[in-house]
Amino acid sequence: MKRLISFALAASVALALTAIAQAAGGPTIVMPGQGAYVPAPPPYPKGTMMAVLSGDPAKAGAVYTVRLKLPDGIKVLPHTHGDTENVTVVSGTLMVGVGKTFDVAHMKALPPGSFVSIPAGLPHYGMAKGNTVLQVTGLGPSSMTLVK
Repeated sequence: MKRLISFALAASVALALTAIAQAAGGPTIVMPGQGAYVPAPPPYPKGTMMAVLSGDPAKAGAVYTVRLKLPDGIKVLPHTHGDTENVTVVSGTLMVGVGKTFDVAHMKALPPGSFVSIPAGLPHYGMAKGNTVLQVTGLGPSSMTLVK
């Protein structure tokens, strides 16, 4: 529950900061370099930044899109999500693996333009190769739980 509250708080702050990009009833337009990045909530690794581009990741039934900035070499330990995670690599390279144990030998490199859809509840892990930006779309509420 604490993770959901932290995510909801970070998402609310980021959403408020990006509201200027949206006009009532109009399209959401986010230009390169725009987007109010804030530190991503735990359990995301320290140094991960997040910007809410549209929707509300904390709201049940809401379609959302966020961007994550991952510094070079950052490791995202094995975890699951409560919703299907649809990820597009915008820049850098995302190394991704499936399973409950972080294993570099079993990771696949996803270069810019790659897409991966990870079903809810499937344990997976990742690592940034170079400064990496990801765009994630899902159906809220978004959650992330580390595998023990």
